[in-house]
Amino acid sequence: MKGKTILSSVVEVPAALPRAWPRPRLRALFFRPRGDSAAKRLLIHLALWAACAVAVYPVLRVVTISLRPANKLLTTSLAIIPEDATLANYIELLVGRPGRPTEFYLWIWNSLIITLTTATVGLLLSATAAYAFSRFRFPGRNAGLIFLLSTQMFPAAMLLLPLFIMISRLGLIDSYLGLVIAYSVTAVPVSIWILKGYYDTIPRDLEEAAMIDGASRLGVLWHIIRPLSTPALAIAFLFNFMSGWSEYIVARIILHKREMYTWPLGLWTFTEQYTVLWGKFAAASILVALPVTLLFLYSSRWLVTGLTLGGTKE
Repeated sequence: MKGKTILSSVVEVPAALPRAWPRPRLRALFFRPRGDSAAKRLLIHLALWAACAVAVYPVLRVVTISLRPANKLLTTSLAIIPEDATLANYIELLVGRPGRPTEFYLWIWNSLIITLTTATVGLLLSATAAYAFSRFRFPGRNAGLIFLLSTQMFPAAMLLLPLFIMISRLGLIDSYLGLVIAYSVTAVPVSIWILKGYYDTIPRDLEEAAMIDGASRLGVLWHIIRPLSTPALAIAFLFNFMSGWSEYIVARIILHKREMYTWPLGLWTFTEQYTVLWGKFAAASILVALPVTLLFLYSSRWLVTGLTLGGTKE
């Protein structure tokens, strides 16, 4: 009888929760009292709404320009949806026009090849190098970490001439590999520092237990460290991807052939001698932002997970 009473009391707890918020932690996150006054809460919400408006309004203006007819690009109207809104800029960008096929898909293809290769190669190099810096003690370890950190103190413009000379002597001008090497030079050091700090927080007991059971060092890195460091690996991958996706200056000095253009170089072709095709420029800017947004939304589930979720749980 006593056991039934305890069981009934346990079962009745979920029934007492509101149906709209079945998870107590989620409810506490949004409705936990902070002890703030009504005036302070009002100011906080006004500040948040103002910050959202400042962040979203420029994007809405780009959408507005992409929907304007060609004869109304320079209007001073602040309407989000302009009068006589049209999708002509998107259609011309995606389909082309008679006698002039679109090159937009070629630009996106080139950008995806370069950025995905940079992100993948950079992640492999930084993951293994960061693990070595985190777990091994060897001569020059501290000096190497300081050197990698110091490389980030130089502006990117100072690296243009050395990168161009290096890529030119390797015969990699107008090639995917040349641009991948140039992007990896700046992306890998930061990723090493990100992953090294993350590896330092992972208990060594997990690796020692796996090695006692017969796992090799590479096996430990792949089967133990990799699953536990998924959030940091996702951040490093996103950083490597973003460093090459929207980059213009380095691509401008390495890629000269039109068929090798990435999308930032392709948008540069909309700048004609006496005018700028602002409508197509804005439409292309909206379309090229979609892959990065989708990648971030897909990876966001790993960015908020715990460090060793399930690794040391008893």
